[in-house]
Amino acid sequence: MRHLIGIKDMSKEMIASLLERAEFWAQRPGVQSESLRGRFVANLFFEASTRTRFSFEVAQKRLGAHVLNFIPETSSTVKGETILDTVRTLEDMGVEAAVIRTKKDGLFEELADQVNVQLINAGDGTHEHPTQCLLDLLTMQQQFGKLEGLTVAIIGDLRHSRVLGSHLYGLPRMGAQLLLSGPSTMMPPAEVVPAGVKTVEIDEAVKTADVVMMLRVQLERHTNSLFISKDEYHQAHGLTLERVQLMKPDAVIMHPAPVNRGVEIHTDLVDCERSLIHKQVTNGVAARMAVLEALLKGEEMQWERSLATAQ
Repeated sequence: MRHLIGIKDMSKEMIASLLERAEFWAQRPGVQSESLRGRFVANLFFEASTRTRFSFEVAQKRLGAHVLNFIPETSSTVKGETILDTVRTLEDMGVEAAVIRTKKDGLFEELADQVNVQLINAGDGTHEHPTQCLLDLLTMQQQFGKLEGLTVAIIGDLRHSRVLGSHLYGLPRMGAQLLLSGPSTMMPPAEVVPAGVKTVEIDEAVKTADVVMMLRVQLERHTNSLFISKDEYHQAHGLTLERVQLMKPDAVIMHPAPVNRGVEIHTDLVDCERSLIHKQVTNGVAARMAVLEALLKGEEMQWERSLATAQ
């Protein structure tokens, strides 16, 4: 890979390879590596973030990279500098990879052919969030030993979710059945939903799924305030204590976080035995380590694997 822009253009084999390497790191928590020793990586977050930003930084440091954390408020972007010029400036200084989160849909397609630095999408607008998709797939694979044949329900504010934007392609490509459910005003446009992805009522989604993934209502992206109260939303479209009883015995709960407790999910369910939410956070480091290695060390890793196979 030259860049990680989105899941849409990734093959099943490429996803599987990243998951294999992510599992390697997931089984070695806290292990330090010199894999990216001497390499410079910059984190450019133009939107607020806790899990994605810090898990990328932990991943980079565990791989031995030099990490530069960009702060928009103290940069030349406040003087009118474009993101393209910012990235080019970092490239001129020897930075080899840039992890970027932005409100702008399609920014990475604009940058990809204009810079040599390798780009990693840490979330662009409502478009995609590929590393979140990868860590979710890793978490599901660990739980069930497979992805093929699973039924995954993604429920909530689908229209504004870049997590869904990646899962629309990732889950079907890996052989999983994807169900969508949410308020009619928060459903994705029909033209972006691939064939085979089903839209169902929430109770059917909860009853049917092996994985029930709840999404946050992204009020910051809504042009109008929530059309109903938070409590009304919770009862109609959230994972309530009553609704969780409909789940299959071995089904699990996931959420990309941050969680609005008492809105899309009851607060008691965030930390319950069925919940894999904290496991997702843990797996974020391993998945991002795999991505960083694939981009910055890809050819060398392929050569090492070929040599090991030959021996």
